[in-house]
Amino acid sequence: MKSKSFIYISLAVDISIAISKFVAAAVTGSSSMISEGIHSLIDATSQLLLIWGIKTSKRVADSERPFGYGRELYFWSFIVSLVIFIIGGCISFYEGLTRLNRPAFEGSAVWNYGVLLVAFLFTIVSLVSALKAFNKQRGDKTFWKAITQSKDPSTFIVLLGDVGDIAGLIVAFFGVFLGRFFNNPFYDGIASMIIGLMMIAISALLIRESKSLLMGETTSRRTIRRIVALAEADEAIIKVKKHFSMYLAPEEIILQLNTVFKADLTTKDITDAIERITKTIQHEFPLIKQIFVEPVA
Repeated sequence: MKSKSFIYISLAVDISIAISKFVAAAVTGSSSMISEGIHSLIDATSQLLLIWGIKTSKRVADSERPFGYGRELYFWSFIVSLVIFIIGGCISFYEGLTRLNRPAFEGSAVWNYGVLLVAFLFTIVSLVSALKAFNKQRGDKTFWKAITQSKDPSTFIVLLGDVGDIAGLIVAFFGVFLGRFFNNPFYDGIASMIIGLMMIAISALLIRESKSLLMGETTSRRTIRRIVALAEADEAIIKVKKHFSMYLAPEEIILQLNTVFKADLTTKDITDAIERITKTIQHEFPLIKQIFVEPVA
């Protein structure tokens, strides 16, 4: 599996920022800063779960899981998308709603501005790291197409989390600034609610993509066409009748080909042909770890 150093960078950034935000919120009583602290804490928790998912997905196949543990990453990615972001979004929204009912200012806003600036700079570092990893994966695809077609949820979850962080920091800044400028703490509460809604919106997108991966996605049509061409190019093959493929992990695909062999072949001829076809396909598509070529009439 490719380097996941960007996740550890993001984890360190989110933990540091979360602590600073909660300290600033305790000093100033800012609702939007509490929401931002929750946002960063949620992000840090999501990184930990993704790291756990990556670690468990690398376990070697055994009798209980003959196809391996690759989909562990998809499971934990779905949990991150479904539970973590929605919980964080709801808490942030509720905190803002509470602030509207009990508006108040405490302490100096300088704490908020200082923490927001530091958080913004640190998040940029995390975002650049995640964006580099994402750009390596997407190649010449558009940003949106790469998100929807990516088979590695850890990359786009961290990336979208950082994008959400940047947007949340901007909203929190305006919530604090407008609240102090107009001497109206309602702006702070509204900013908190907006941050919550943003987290829920990001969660909805991540849920859709993570669910699709967990349910099983096939390889691209272009890849399948090439695989069929390689198989049918073998001298023993008449045609590939059906094909089935599924991602078990970002770098692991399982493939089945229902294939019509020539009628005059012996069992050894068919066995040798299956071995040839398997080697040919895996040479061009190394991500296809398991291939089943089934003779059919």
